[in-house]
Amino acid sequence: MTTDIDKITRSVEVNGEHFPMADAGNGEVVLLLHGFPDSRFMWRHQISALSAAGYRVIAPDLRGFGDAPRPTELRPYRRPFIIADVLGILDALDVKHSHLVGHDWGAAVTWRLAGAYPERFDRMIALSVGAPASPGWDTVEQREKSWYFDFFCKAGIAEKALQANDWKLFRQWSRGQGDHERHLRDLARPGALTAGLNWYRAAFLPPAPDEAPLPSLPSRDRIRIPVMGIWSDGDPFLLEPQMAQSSAVMEASWRYERIAQAGHWMMLDQPDAVNRLLLDFLRVNASTSR
Repeated sequence: MTTDIDKITRSVEVNGEHFPMADAGNGEVVLLLHGFPDSRFMWRHQISALSAAGYRVIAPDLRGFGDAPRPTELRPYRRPFIIADVLGILDALDVKHSHLVGHDWGAAVTWRLAGAYPERFDRMIALSVGAPASPGWDTVEQREKSWYFDFFCKAGIAEKALQANDWKLFRQWSRGQGDHERHLRDLARPGALTAGLNWYRAAFLPPAPDEAPLPSLPSRDRIRIPVMGIWSDGDPFLLEPQMAQSSAVMEASWRYERIAQAGHWMMLDQPDAVNRLLLDFLRVNASTSR
């Protein structure tokens, strides 16, 4: 069964800005965070399975994506502001504790949230993207796969190249994986492509000399809540070691799972397999919750 996302979407206000989110079910909260160039719609198979299993599922559009605010300037995409968005959504909903599930950039955000705010989260699941300090990132093979990180940081040049000839380069880059037609529709909206690419620029480009100092975030390198990492064997962007070796940053339990015959968007390619793993890992919490 697939959830009709439009029917469960509502808006939440954070610092004067409005973020749409899917909100379904009752029980322990599971927060789903998407990546590039997705939106809350990517989680439609997981929302139905998790809410049917007795969880309340919250899946917001993150800044720059879907129907969320999408400023074209770079600064609002710096990590402290993204973290503030997520915590602000939970605070607006009066959610004190939740589980974290993230894919792609959403997974990168979950690693930071789990490390910096362990008191807010019970268990975490990272899809595709391993811990930032995983030794698996530091290989020539992974750097070759990550060539587009640098390319996406080229303001103006990347936008022009990706859109040229009916989005030919974007189509080649994505290999037709994921919500391909939705991606193209969303990115074609005014400012949307720059907004999505600004996630890469905010992460990899240093602040400009005249940029105001960033808000500080708690700095904790070790992860102190249980984590499951899931990688898919058809991912054209990310190799297995960067996920499998994330145990290097763990002080709590670590579980690694590999899904076969799935591309980068495993939750769409193999939704039943992903859902089984999510539910199996989260149900452990029933006997160990706070």
